[in-house]
Amino acid sequence: MADHKTWWRDAVIYQIYPRSFADADGDGVGDIDGIRARLGHLRDLGVDAIWMSPWYPSPMADAGYDVADFRDIDPAFGTLAGAEALIEEAHEAGIRMIVDIVPNHVSSEHPWFKAAIASPGAKERDYFWFRPGRGAGGELMPTDWRGEFGGTTWTRAPDGEWYLHLFTPEQPDLNWEHPDVRAEFEDILRFWFDRGVDGIRIDSAALLLKDPALPEVTDGAPHPFHDLDGIHDVYRGWRRVADEYDSRALIGEVWMPEVERFTKYLRPDELHAAFNFDFLGCAWDPALMRACIDRTLHAHEAIGAPATWVLSNHDVTRHVTRYGRADTTFSFDNNLDGTPVDLELGTRRARAAALLSLSLPGATYVYQGEELGLWENESIPPERFQDPMWGRRGHSRDGARVPLPWTGDEAPFGFTTGEPWLPQPAEWKDRTVQAQTGDPSSMLELYRAAIRLRRAEEGLHQGTMAWLEAAPGVLAYTRGQSFACVLNMSGAAVPLPPHRTCLLASGPLDGSSLPPDTAVWLRM
Repeated sequence: MADHKTWWRDAVIYQIYPRSFADADGDGVGDIDGIRARLGHLRDLGVDAIWMSPWYPSPMADAGYDVADFRDIDPAFGTLAGAEALIEEAHEAGIRMIVDIVPNHVSSEHPWFKAAIASPGAKERDYFWFRPGRGAGGELMPTDWRGEFGGTTWTRAPDGEWYLHLFTPEQPDLNWEHPDVRAEFEDILRFWFDRGVDGIRIDSAALLLKDPALPEVTDGAPHPFHDLDGIHDVYRGWRRVADEYDSRALIGEVWMPEVERFTKYLRPDELHAAFNFDFLGCAWDPALMRACIDRTLHAHEAIGAPATWVLSNHDVTRHVTRYGRADTTFSFDNNLDGTPVDLELGTRRARAAALLSLSLPGATYVYQGEELGLWENESIPPERFQDPMWGRRGHSRDGARVPLPWTGDEAPFGFTTGEPWLPQPAEWKDRTVQAQTGDPSSMLELYRAAIRLRRAEEGLHQGTMAWLEAAPGVLAYTRGQSFACVLNMSGAAVPLPPHRTCLLASGPLDGSSLPPDTAVWLRM
């Protein structure tokens, strides 16, 4: 592991979606023993840390983001002892561990909610948002709020009151005004820090607090449940817990269009880092991309926080697919919309984007399969979908969650000895780890080489970034005194800077020219 105290500032962090990484017991669902067996892949890739999506006991109404117990492991994934062994083995391989905490809500099978729903007089009732309905007999929901997955946000309890859930009815929202809720989660942080976890990723970090008056969402008025000012007191408490330990990090999932509001979460006494969704959703356009980078760096530099660069995750369309469409921005509404995809173009751009993201100042996140050049599986039969978004918003995130291909020429490509929980495209036979290892033209070897160079280049850790003059449609910048990245986002080849040594290119170079949708790392 990196020996510096602030490892999260420039780490390469690999997201594992445990259902889809590797299956050791043959039931078709990925598990902890499968991850342990494949740690060598992550060691060879060169990542600094693993971010583990939720692995806790859960009815899986939302793929594990409906947690019934934050201090144990779901039997489908293994045991707590197995998780502790994974943490230890990852550390031995030089890899830190980040776990996912979901503080906005719990599962409807959580002991707190089961007690609350069973008795209106239970103390646990106050840990949630139970309210009487409107109208005669309380038949109408307390508000008309719309959920994060679409649909309504209230479900009626047997006693006639309603409870709030910004996601599915199986995910009741917690009342973060209650001191018992705050104390419980601070104890959960200590539970995992005591087991050697190096960081906490915080799901839906801006949603915890609600306006107790329950006003409707109104344009121009403060939002009743998104980014309330009091939320920062919660994270100051969490920061105090993290600071009880050595080199622990808090990393927020903060969907926030206003930069000023976003950076408040990154003040010195709050979170250490937060995901950069502005970059993830940016179109493949040189002006927009440069503006996004400038905006991100300016906001983070102003408060001394590290920037983060994310191309894909378990919630969004894989960027090979996005970059192969005419509309290269991300939105939930353009997933599975039938728009034609040029996978050759998308792959070429994804290779260039890898060199871009890995050479910008800050930390880079790699979603599992990104290093293999996987695209979105848009051919999953609807009857196989397991994502609750499919039923509530008419589209599914499952195409980005398909099990990884490891070996062989036929599905399940070494992922399992059974039937994988989601089908894999037959075309992935050329995208397996086995097929790409040793092939210098493969996406996997590009990522390995880039991460290896990133570690070796001093300018990529401490050097400042400065833009270079470049032709229209080209992004060019230096890091430190001797490193430069040039990305050609125009539609034509452009000359490479003279008298420079090529360290790594995302694709073949045309003599002294850089082809379209290609990036190169240079020694100045």
